Amino acid sequence: MARYEFKLPDIGEGIAEAEIVAWHVKVGDTIGEDQQIADMMTDKATVEMESPVAGKVLELAGEVGDQIPIGSVLAVIETESAEASPGEPTPAPESVDERPLGDGASVPTPEQAKELPVTAVEDKPAASPAPAPEPRVEPEVAKKESGGGVHVLASPAVRARARDLGIDLGEVKTMSDRIRHSDLDAYLLYNGGSVSSRGTAAPRKDETIKVVGLRRKIAENMQEAKRRIPHFTLVEEFDVTDLEDTRAMMNRDRGSNPKLTLLPFLITAMARALPDWPMLNATYDDDANVITRHGALHLGMATQTPNGLMVPVIRDAQGKSVWDLARDIGRLAEAARTGKAAREDLSGSSITLSSLGPMGGVTSTPVINRPEVAIIAVNKVEEKVVVIDGEIEVRKRMNLSLSCDHRVVDGWDAANFMQALKGYIENPLRLLSA
Repeated sequence: MARYEFKLPDIGEGIAEAEIVAWHVKVGDTIGEDQQIADMMTDKATVEMESPVAGKVLELAGEVGDQIPIGSVLAVIETESAEASPGEPTPAPESVDERPLGDGASVPTPEQAKELPVTAVEDKPAASPAPAPEPRVEPEVAKKESGGGVHVLASPAVRARARDLGIDLGEVKTMSDRIRHSDLDAYLLYNGGSVSSRGTAAPRKDETIKVVGLRRKIAENMQEAKRRIPHFTLVEEFDVTDLEDTRAMMNRDRGSNPKLTLLPFLITAMARALPDWPMLNATYDDDANVITRHGALHLGMATQTPNGLMVPVIRDAQGKSVWDLARDIGRLAEAARTGKAAREDLSGSSITLSSLGPMGGVTSTPVINRPEVAIIAVNKVEEKVVVIDGEIEVRKRMNLSLSCDHRVVDGWDAANFMQALKGYIENPLRLLSA
């Protein structure tokens, strides 16, 4: 038997230390050669550390979130070979890159960021589940047989409340086809509990969450964007009634084309308006005091993924039809969410568009994706009663929020750009024929 000291290798030029973002083994585990031990994150990348030897894990250096110096011992492994020695392993990454992140953050590649734990530590022991009721004659529980098991019918809200209360829905009786809040109330009352109103739940336990890995990078870059960029936000209301009618008509006749959302039309409108207001389609190197106005529209599309916020880029959006844009949106969003986006798809945006779809609020104040100087947030579409030419009508209205870097973009420029955008969005014929 021999002790093998696996030292953290040099994983990038100028890198002095790396953060532990995930352990994949624990002390006492028997591991194989090339088995993944940990994920380490630097300022530039997340790198998978693999064991160069097989054996039993004796020691691990630090916890998730700790910074480990390059060259220090990451793990001690007991090997069967007597010839094993603590040499210098060299599992260096094939490539390291840095990618921009929506709303002022930057993010590792999806492949590198696929393991991003959030460690939760409870202050107190978890509450024991509510005791099962004594046997009694009651109506049948709303259940369906599924694959040999029993599936209880209940809404997501009821399931969440039952989970908070520690109630097994399989024990709850109901008079209807599914379990409702009133059934949970009756269950609690029968078992000695009480509720004051529908939806009341026992409080959750306090949690202490360590901010590590990608979430920490997001936090750092958001803070840096807000610290260095003097933001201002302009919100304008748009009438999208005609645009929604046009979109519905095009979707009816789309054939093999992808279904159109509002986003391809908004991107097309931006491509039409930005040439007259190029100061918004720009990046600012504030260290060198250099502003670059981009001739092409490389549209960053803020996308929420299981690993955090990423910004895939639609390149040369000014030369694409709404159908082409719809294809790009679908392809890039799926690639980002599944961790398959290529390097060139996640860097080099010149302005960002952020949309929460139907979950969007009435208005928002998006954070600029540094080093860009502008970002547009799409808010939800609502039907409103408005007065047009003295007549009351119900119209579909939507707010767009434009945040700008006030060092580069003046309020006058932002306001004029928004009016130009409005002219295209509210006139679909002009938008699609320009």
